[in-house]
Amino acid sequence: MNKLLLFAKKYPVEIVLVIFALSFSFWLMFHTFSYNDGQMLITGKAWSDFASHVPLVRSFSFGDNFPPEFPLFPGPPIRYHFLFYLLVGYLEKIGLRIDYALNIPSALSFAALVIVIYFFAKTLFKSRAVGVLSVVFFLLNGSLSFLEFFKDHPLSTNTIQDITANTTFPSFAPYGKSIVSAFWNLNIYTNQRHLALPLAFLFAIVLFIIKFEKRQKHIPIYSLVVIGILIGILPFSHSSVFIMALSVLGILLLLLPKLRKSIFLILLIGGLLSLPRILFLKETATFIPTINLNYLVPNLSILSFLYYWLMNLGLFFFLIPIGVLISPLIGKKVFFAFLSLFFIGHTIQFSPEIAANHKFFNAFLILGNMFAAYLLARLWNWHILSKLLVSILIFLMTLSGIIDFFPIKNDSKIALADYPKNQDVAWIIKNTEKNSIFLNSTYLYHPASLAGRKIFLGWPYFPWSAGYDTLTRDNLRKSLLNSTNLDLFCKESKKNNINYVELNISEKYGFPINYSFFDKNIDKVYKSTISDLSIYDINKSCNPREKPFRQSG
Repeated sequence: MNKLLLFAKKYPVEIVLVIFALSFSFWLMFHTFSYNDGQMLITGKAWSDFASHVPLVRSFSFGDNFPPEFPLFPGPPIRYHFLFYLLVGYLEKIGLRIDYALNIPSALSFAALVIVIYFFAKTLFKSRAVGVLSVVFFLLNGSLSFLEFFKDHPLSTNTIQDITANTTFPSFAPYGKSIVSAFWNLNIYTNQRHLALPLAFLFAIVLFIIKFEKRQKHIPIYSLVVIGILIGILPFSHSSVFIMALSVLGILLLLLPKLRKSIFLILLIGGLLSLPRILFLKETATFIPTINLNYLVPNLSILSFLYYWLMNLGLFFFLIPIGVLISPLIGKKVFFAFLSLFFIGHTIQFSPEIAANHKFFNAFLILGNMFAAYLLARLWNWHILSKLLVSILIFLMTLSGIIDFFPIKNDSKIALADYPKNQDVAWIIKNTEKNSIFLNSTYLYHPASLAGRKIFLGWPYFPWSAGYDTLTRDNLRKSLLNSTNLDLFCKESKKNNINYVELNISEKYGFPINYSFFDKNIDKVYKSTISDLSIYDINKSCNPREKPFRQSG
């Protein structure tokens, strides 16, 4: 008991920080995705992203997806970093309900990132205040999007109510109005559940190296092996963070001569372990990384570049460079290592969508914010007036983040009927093989996807952004759904391992579907009693001598 009291007295800030990180993270994740009465409850701002993540999770829990394929583009091996959702799928497979299976790892991952940020900043600058302020700046972005908010909601006696009742982000570029990016608020972590943990690993690895650099000691060989293994699995958990790790550690290798051999060994182990994955991605690539200097800056020029980042960084645009100038030497070295991520994000396009480069800037800003926090902590102790100045600056540097918090808090939830409440999903689970592929007429939250089966083509944006040739497949999908020749249909279905066709006559399509062809030539094995969905068994009709997996009741 005495030891616990001594520990609490020695580390009160750390204890409060850990409790806050866990409590806030669990609230955030369960608030945006939950489960009740046989229905998934997904907030509106997470709805689109979860239309990709839920099918991936279910392909591991309810389906048979090994070796992994993208369940929204079956056939070729998966190009998407799937490791987090594999874990979630196996947690559901062993009995956890899907909200627990997804939210517990998500919350622990986000909490880990918050905690690592605190200890990283505290260690780098030897200040708890800098650590706490770095966490605050991470959670509450410092962009100038509050200017957009006050354009729509002028200052008045109702301003606080306008902020706390707000349901929309003031800025959401490139998908909405304004020039301020959609990628700075917490929405990025509630939607991309797989991002926080790899980032936590990245900062934890660099923190570990910083500690040994400060102690002027060599890193033990077993630690090097463990870190190398962590880097080696990054391409499976998040390929962008893998590139970040190579860049940051590669520069630290040059800037920290006493640890050069250790860092080299880390990179060697990580590189060797990741080589099979890298070679696979290279061989199956349909998109080759290209030079793109614009990122999301409209009409790129020196002035437009400066204006874009001033709007997106706010006061951090000025304070980060000043913080770097007054920081200790080790801080400058770490900053220049992470600065490489900013340049990578602004020069190389790794996927068909340049907006995906936002992860590089997210990681850079986590680090950069620490230097702004360091500057403010130094200013705080100068004079009574400097305390007032720092208070005003912190308010202005977190106002956009405060405003952006409430659209997440106030977001409405969309109910999605799940197995066994959804009879269509239940029938597919019970009557089709786990590795079945459905030729689908609809995209989002397809019943086959919720049942862990694969659909021939999901919403094209998802596989397209991962580098798959969605145009060719979509044309083939439409052609098959408008078939007139049974032999040709069967031949193409076998070629693509398609087992079932799903049609829904109540849906509105922008292309023709030959319903009579399927009714006359393909066995209808299921007709929904809750919707106009029908399922046809291709195997039974194209291979009359083969028995179907199971007759429908």
